[in-house]
Amino acid sequence: QLQLVESGGGLVQPGGSLRLSCAASGFTLDAYAIGWFRQAPGKEREGISCISTSGGSTNYADSVKGRFTISRDNAKNTVYLQMNSLKPEDTAVYYCAAQTLCGSNWYDYWGQGTQVTVSS
Repeated sequence: QLQLVESGGGLVQPGGSLRLSCAASGFTLDAYAIGWFRQAPGKEREGISCISTSGGSTNYADSVKGRFTISRDNAKNTVYLQMNSLKPEDTAVYYCAAQTLCGSNWYDYWGQGTQVTVSS
């Protein structure tokens, strides 16, 4: 089964940091742009970041710009999301997804999600 697997979520205090990982199973990530999304209970899914196949281009939603950093290590078949200065409103399930290009409306593969909870 071709899939992405997210890890690294957990409970963190406001102002703290977490690093999420998105690892590929059954395929290699280097042919895909990878996006990060999040969804809180009762809320719409929000696209928060995307990185190009080579890692040369990145983009961020205004809600996370300046606090989150997306990166990739194609040798490890993994994409990362470094989250700093976390706020309670960042609490959500975080998902990664693979597609040919950032900006596409269709993603070929999705992960199962990892829970991030920001609370004192």
